[in-house]
Amino acid sequence: MKDRTMALAGIFQATELVRQAANHGTWSGYAADTCLGSLMAIDAASLEDIYGGADSVRLGIQTLISVLQGDRHYVESLGYAVSIMQVENHFQKNQDMQARIGAQLLTISELNEVQEEHEKKDLQAKQVAALYRETISTLSPRIVVNGRPQYLQVERTVNWIRTLLFAGLRSAVLWRQLGGGRFSLMFGRKKMLEHAQTLLAG
Repeated sequence: MKDRTMALAGIFQATELVRQAANHGTWSGYAADTCLGSLMAIDAASLEDIYGGADSVRLGIQTLISVLQGDRHYVESLGYAVSIMQVENHFQKNQDMQARIGAQLLTISELNEVQEEHEKKDLQAKQVAALYRETISTLSPRIVVNGRPQYLQVERTVNWIRTLLFAGLRSAVLWRQLGGGRFSLMFGRKKMLEHAQTLLAG
């Protein structure tokens, strides 16, 4: 249940960052780096290897707790999370797409063209965004991101939004692999809230 809660927090970290980027044009770089890193950790053996520990998904845990407590401030983040879970359902049935994505993410993870770390991450986000556009965005339902036009027209912001949605999908796949599903969300809310609060407390 702890790992399942962590994977769910991974989804909500990604979707909350999407909400921030689309509405404010800025987002938590540290939390976004964790999302990007989760995509690059293709052959990871544990959730620790994927996320780097509970502290790295702190934003996601906080968002998950707020959603489970019925906080309306995070309704957009919840909406994106639901959409990602629906897309994941179709993604699981498309083995050709899974193979293509796995191979291309491996190539992107090995990127060494730039020396500066922030430039490398922006370039990886650009390449992940292109991969998202060619693959995940063709699945239904297509995830529609709402926000302010002045931010949704900035290439770097759009690249990171697509990368974050991709990372949300990665966490949704993990969530499903760990036994998560619609019923565990509907009937296991109290237990999940307890686990999330425990994770947050460290």
